[in-house]
Amino acid sequence: MKKRLMKWLMISMVIIFAAGIGKPVFASDGAAEEDSINEKYGLPVVVYGEALSAAQKEETRKLLGVEDAGKVREITVTGDDLVKYIKGDRHANMYSSAKITRKEAGEGLVIKQVTPENITEVTDEMYANALLTAGIEDAVVEVASPVKVSGHSALVGIYKAYDEGNGKELNTEHTEVANEELSLATQLAGKEGMDKDKVSELLTEIKKEIAAQNPATKEDIEKIINEQMNKLEIHLSDEDRQLIIDLFEKMRSLNINFDNVQSQLENISKDIQQRIGEAVGDKGFIQAVSDFFKNLIESIKNLFS
Repeated sequence: MKKRLMKWLMISMVIIFAAGIGKPVFASDGAAEEDSINEKYGLPVVVYGEALSAAQKEETRKLLGVEDAGKVREITVTGDDLVKYIKGDRHANMYSSAKITRKEAGEGLVIKQVTPENITEVTDEMYANALLTAGIEDAVVEVASPVKVSGHSALVGIYKAYDEGNGKELNTEHTEVANEELSLATQLAGKEGMDKDKVSELLTEIKKEIAAQNPATKEDIEKIINEQMNKLEIHLSDEDRQLIIDLFEKMRSLNINFDNVQSQLENISKDIQQRIGEAVGDKGFIQAVSDFFKNLIESIKNLFS
């Protein structure tokens, strides 16, 4: 009798445990509050990719949380904008869209990919690094696309939103080098032994050191880059390393100053480290669950044998 009871207890544990796995846990943030219009910075700007169909635009509108069109300013990013801001192909299809909400100085730059499964090349940190280089700070930027895309038209849309009144007009030389940075980041992320997080971490750490050391020469830039590559155990070809050196030398020659965004760079760095930690933790959890079931099944087999 005791042995039979133990059998059913073990079986019940398996069922209860299995039922609990995979259930989402939601944190309640209380009743939803109606968005307040910011009279200092104006309405949030929503920029839509020109290639969106009417149905896709409506879907994107919902994805970006636009319930009342009267509480945002809507504009469209076109092929002409693609040429102007990132020297892209005027005839390229543009789907990724963005919503930009300016914040008070010191609140930082927050990137939220609403559809990360559809933005295939550009990560939150890549967007953040490029925007900080372009001179965009203290804003919440939400990115969405109803179809799988690289994510470049959203960046163009953000630039256009600022140039058309949502903040100060951007320095075109800075936006050009920011685009070069994003292009290099996506290029390096495709290299063997590299991934998006590693690339973002490297670029962020280099910027942090530039802010701390204020390098005066190209040789100083090269020293910082070599130190950070060694520190992060990143191995690149001489050609790719030179591309990074040339990029940051261009930033130095344009006097792009990262001193005033040090705290935002720290936040980017922490986000990357957290995601890397979570990825390692997820693998450990999956292995622990696998081991648990393996041991449990063996125990049940022994009970019935």
